[in-house]
Amino acid sequence: MPVTKGPPVPVPAATLILLREAAGCLQVHLLRRSRTSGFMPGSFVFPGGLVDAGDDDAGFWLKRVDLAAEAIDGRLGEPGGFDVLPYAVAAVREAFEESQVLLAQRRAAAGGDYAAAWAFRDAHGSERGWFKRLVDSEGWVLNLSALLRWERWVTPLAMPRRFDTRFFIAVLPPGQHCRPDMHETTEGVWLTPQEALAANLAGAVPLTPPGLATLQELVPCATLAALQAAAAARAWSAGVMPRLIPIPGSPRAVILMPWDPQYGLAESEIVSGAAEPRVLEAGAPFSRVWNDGSGLWRPIGPRSKPASSPMKQSRYAKGEKPC
Repeated sequence: MPVTKGPPVPVPAATLILLREAAGCLQVHLLRRSRTSGFMPGSFVFPGGLVDAGDDDAGFWLKRVDLAAEAIDGRLGEPGGFDVLPYAVAAVREAFEESQVLLAQRRAAAGGDYAAAWAFRDAHGSERGWFKRLVDSEGWVLNLSALLRWERWVTPLAMPRRFDTRFFIAVLPPGQHCRPDMHETTEGVWLTPQEALAANLAGAVPLTPPGLATLQELVPCATLAALQAAAAARAWSAGVMPRLIPIPGSPRAVILMPWDPQYGLAESEIVSGAAEPRVLEAGAPFSRVWNDGSGLWRPIGPRSKPASSPMKQSRYAKGEKPC
């Protein structure tokens, strides 16, 4: 009897949402992925990537972070839950790799030599364990106290590559500047969440589905202080796993978020109602996104009100706003 192959197991990953206030507005930093990238090429994303083997070394990192193990679990983990340290280290490392922002300070110096750290990364970034060598040889201490948890996203079952990603937030440190590395990332922009959503609709800043949902949730947040207070009160969700529905015979597809009223319906029922989507204006609440085959994801709503069905219980479905 043939063995049915199941979906790929999602691999651990981490993302860091970098924030700042400019002209009285909350802004987020987005990086364009290289067009040769194997995942979401050309899309604008938050810095992030896989949790490396070197990130999962508690004996090494607990001596080189600014929080004790109990404080890390209390601030970034969950009671009786997973080991959050590798995800937090990966978020800091990936932000440095992709945007040149280093959430760290030197033990024996008032200010770290960030230019020298970047030169080390540029020279040794392709070598295994380069980040541990940098931190160890130059006496860096990672500022995990700068991180706050935000959300957990899991790639849809239908995707060939799947990730279990913890999204953290952090404020851009004073005196540092975001710059793409010109390898994994080729362009960087600072935008308000509303500006980013509008630019996605125009095709100027193509976003990923998790990016769209995250930015939508940040729209009500007017200040860093309000957002940080809200993030400090958040716990990790069980995981937001969208559902990918390909449109037969075409390159088009629709993604349903778990809070969509039709999330649990048969695929044929969803496809029949997705033939002529209604694209929503930037900032409008949504539960599904549409790709017309161009690679651009746009939030959509049903042509008519869907039949009444309970939405998945989540902070999105409940209409909770972080700020």
